[in-house]
Amino acid sequence: MRVIVAITAASGAIYARQCLELLLSDSSVERIALIFSTHAKDVAKAEGITLPEDSRIEHYDNDNMWASPASGSARWNSMIIVPATMGTIARIASGVSQSLIERSADVMLKERRKLVIVAREAPYSLIHLRNMTTLTEAGAIILPASPSFYFNPTTIEELCLTISTRAVEHAGIRTEHREWE
Repeated sequence: MRVIVAITAASGAIYARQCLELLLSDSSVERIALIFSTHAKDVAKAEGITLPEDSRIEHYDNDNMWASPASGSARWNSMIIVPATMGTIARIASGVSQSLIERSADVMLKERRKLVIVAREAPYSLIHLRNMTTLTEAGAIILPASPSFYFNPTTIEELCLTISTRAVEHAGIRTEHREWE
């Protein structure tokens, strides 16, 4: 599996860290393209989040439209945008590809590959809802960062993991986590 992980400047870098850790724990993941939006690293730093490092992670500049995730012929299997700002969602929904994140998402949609968008905003405006509807109709999976409380999580890590595992699973990677029997 080859997975693109895009991190935008929305609050919730913990979800990105957990997704990367889950992907790296699976031996079927041979390559991860990691793309940061302009201010994503600043947000992660402000939230005290350190992302994992691994030889399978390849960093791509968000301004590099010649990078392999910008092309359908590169055959990336899936993409997770985690967390996703409403601005990023809007640009993807309207077909605007001015950055590598936006172009990579466009490629996933046009090639009918898995695109998982972990939306981070509250409350949603009508514009947000319409953009997410457009993306859903185009084949994306909108996964709001609304964690589950079913299993009585006792830490923020456990709480956030309820979203991170679902994002990774929707991208096509099976994870170990608590499930309803």
